[in-house]
Amino acid sequence: MLRRELPLAETAGWVIRIAEGRIAPGPDGSPLQLQQSWSSTWQPLCYWDEVPVALAVEAQAEESWPDGRHWLSRLPESWFPLLSTALQVAAWLRDHRFCGRCGAPSARLDREFAMLCPHCGHRNYPRISPCIITLVTHGESLLLARSPRFPPGRYSTLAGFIEPGESAEDAVRREIHEEVGLPVGRVRYYRSQAWPFPHSLMLGFFAEAASRELHIDGVEIVDAAWFRPGRLPQLPPLYSISRALIETHLAEVATATR
Repeated sequence: MLRRELPLAETAGWVIRIAEGRIAPGPDGSPLQLQQSWSSTWQPLCYWDEVPVALAVEAQAEESWPDGRHWLSRLPESWFPLLSTALQVAAWLRDHRFCGRCGAPSARLDREFAMLCPHCGHRNYPRISPCIITLVTHGESLLLARSPRFPPGRYSTLAGFIEPGESAEDAVRREIHEEVGLPVGRVRYYRSQAWPFPHSLMLGFFAEAASRELHIDGVEIVDAAWFRPGRLPQLPPLYSISRALIETHLAEVATATR
């Protein structure tokens, strides 16, 4: 449904209004405003069902505008690429109005997602931060953990940013050791997901623990435990790759025990 081509020759179409990570509801209850003529200040974004879409980044959101997580939780999964793109581009436009090299105001380029400094010529593009997200397993058991930022009762997989000069696989082993003190054996890549909170690219992995003895860091992780497939805590939302990792493992266990 999403065609990743900037509708540069278009002057009208759907509009997504975003401010402070919140998206204005359209007349039909979706994130799309009615097709209309575009302002020159709006960012051409993509095509949705072959209709051009522009992004209007506004200074302040209204209280009634749901945030990105709310939209993703209530819309079908097919909407994820559109909302993820809109949220990440909006955050980039908001945060890169000035040149990071000399501080002068930057100008948006029309032919691509890029901001150009007319003073020193520095060009910047939407920031994408690569992260690893890993489900650690030991036989049928899953290791799930709590961040202090999580809602009460929720547990999820381990995650962290990839550091400069580090491979994704090395980041998996480092993050697991830092957060819960576990050595791991085989590491297996699963898939990736753009994560627009605010600009991550999540690289999903499975990792087999060489031990079940945990040493929780107490800072990034406030609790962690081994769970059996039939006795799980509150899990992350269905639209997240962390939940996909968990559900994939559960399906593999169920298939193996038939």
